[in-house]
Amino acid sequence: MIAELGLAALWLSTALAVLQMISGAMGVREADAHGVGAQFAIYARPAAVVQAFLAVLAFFLLLYAFAITDLSIKLVATNSHSAKPFIYKLTGTWGNHEGSMLLWVAVLALSGGLLAGMERRLPEKTMSATLAVQGFVALGFYAFLLLSSNPFERLPVPAVEGGGLNPLLQDMGLAVHPPTLYIGYVGLSVAFSLAMGALLTRQVNPDFAKVLRPWVLGAWVFLTFGITAGSYWAYYELGWGGWWFWDPVENASLMPWLAATALLHSVSVLAARDALRTWTIMLGVLAFSMSMLGTFLVRSGVLTSVHAFAVDPERGSFILALLGLYIGGALVIFALRAGSIAEGKRFAATSREGALVFNNVMLSAILAIVLLGTLYPLLTEVFDVRVSVGPPYFNPAGAIFAIPMFIVMAIGPLLRWKDDKPARIQKELALLAAVVIVAIGLVAFLGDYGVLPVLGLALALGLGIAALLPLRGRKITRVPTATWGMVCAHFGIAVALFGMASESAFTSEKLAAVAPGDTEQVAGWTIKLESVDPVAGPNWTAMEARILASRGGGEPVVITPQARNFWSPPQPTSESALITRWDGQLYAVIGDSAGTDANGVARWQLRVWWKPFVTFIWYGGLLVAFGGILSIVGRIRVDLKRRKAVALGKSRRKEVSALSGRGAADDTLPEPAE
Repeated sequence: MIAELGLAALWLSTALAVLQMISGAMGVREADAHGVGAQFAIYARPAAVVQAFLAVLAFFLLLYAFAITDLSIKLVATNSHSAKPFIYKLTGTWGNHEGSMLLWVAVLALSGGLLAGMERRLPEKTMSATLAVQGFVALGFYAFLLLSSNPFERLPVPAVEGGGLNPLLQDMGLAVHPPTLYIGYVGLSVAFSLAMGALLTRQVNPDFAKVLRPWVLGAWVFLTFGITAGSYWAYYELGWGGWWFWDPVENASLMPWLAATALLHSVSVLAARDALRTWTIMLGVLAFSMSMLGTFLVRSGVLTSVHAFAVDPERGSFILALLGLYIGGALVIFALRAGSIAEGKRFAATSREGALVFNNVMLSAILAIVLLGTLYPLLTEVFDVRVSVGPPYFNPAGAIFAIPMFIVMAIGPLLRWKDDKPARIQKELALLAAVVIVAIGLVAFLGDYGVLPVLGLALALGLGIAALLPLRGRKITRVPTATWGMVCAHFGIAVALFGMASESAFTSEKLAAVAPGDTEQVAGWTIKLESVDPVAGPNWTAMEARILASRGGGEPVVITPQARNFWSPPQPTSESALITRWDGQLYAVIGDSAGTDANGVARWQLRVWWKPFVTFIWYGGLLVAFGGILSIVGRIRVDLKRRKAVALGKSRRKEVSALSGRGAADDTLPEPAE
């Protein structure tokens, strides 16, 4: 009964998406003689709200099916197992293609429902156009689920036992990483719908930007957190000791983040200064394009990755058709309508707007580099030529644009809006230049660490100081919450950059074949293998090493890396062991048997890294996400103050009107400063 209810909820959601799309489109039409369009348009909002309820209901029904291990449902039988720990039964719901797509659709419908039910600031015509586009986007994904990836498909005969979940995905990181990314992707779909709605009705103005900004900011926060969590998951779970490998599926999550970062800054300029109108719309289309492209790469079968879900080319063709339909159509509309959008206010190159535009161009260039490096191997494979594109391409090519971007990022918040003179901030510029130059000289003097790590360390220090400069001369309690968000996000970038450069420059590695009782040294750590013993878990067995690790004669710490073998489905994995200190992490992995020593004692492959300040990468990512949250809170506070001021103004005008006998006064009030 669970499968039938879930499938019925999906079909009803699809019908409501059609209703939302048609009624929203009717609301965009010019009023006809009988007002039919306006009458029909009123159904767009309730259709979106009810659709959200049904789509979320369908997802929770699938979640329940996984929780009870309903082996009559094909998806559960393929991706779960009765002996699997309960938490991984739940996370297994989205640890596969069909379930993850249902989660995507549920979040998409929920976002559309929230937009329809809560947003009242947009002109009704623009809201109708937005809901029509959102319904059109949702309809494509409903069709994909129902026609190509039905999550509720029944088996003719229930399975005796399930096939189990990919062992690499049986980790708490899976409970966080995919859902946060999906929320980010779907937030960009709402930004796309809003951008297209404003473009269709030619209402691209600061009021539209104020509606768009929280959706972009929220999507950006979730993408930031999802990428940070995914990086740490891959770091400790895959056992290779790296935090980013430029895997195509990793890039598929990075590209929407780059586009969303550019869009976030552009929409802020539009909201505050009424500039960058067409650029904001274009970035809204680009950001959603990158999320759609990421969906295609992960689910088309063109990539082989631990992150990839589907290997069915037919599904890939379906998504590719959606990509062409959505993005191709959006670009055609943009080409036809962009010329009718007013230019907006102008500004000087030496202004805060100018700095934001420059960095948006740099972000777009980095996005192009990542896109080219991701797609190039796929294109060459068509001609039976296999190439590998990795760090030797991405790191230096990206640095060409990232370095000037960081420099301008440090200076931009110090500039005034519209027009400014660099001479006004010459003291700050001199300070930052001195800090960077001294840092470069000091690090270069201490050793040969390579150009990019040295520049990264110096720029991180300069950027960290620059991030705090907007607070100078201001009473801390009077600083707006949104400004704190900017400071925190920029400081988080500096912290993450410091961690990346430190890990690249200072990492030490030791690979050895050791027997119990043997001792090895790495970067001041003493590593002693005490024993290697078999252990068993709920659905795996492992060889577990007991290692004593001490630093500088301190108290030894016991760590237990494992070489696991899962039996449902059969797959070996490496479970790393970590010791975290304020200045870095010790990372240990136990490998296969390496024969015996001269005394006939079994030896084991042991690999140990000392990674100075590597944790700063993820601390920085969390700071960036937290800065985004502060910005959201700040915008909410400003909006509440504005509404309170408007309400107070109306009340006072009514009193004056009652006393004087005059009519109602104009109720337009300026937005209060925080």
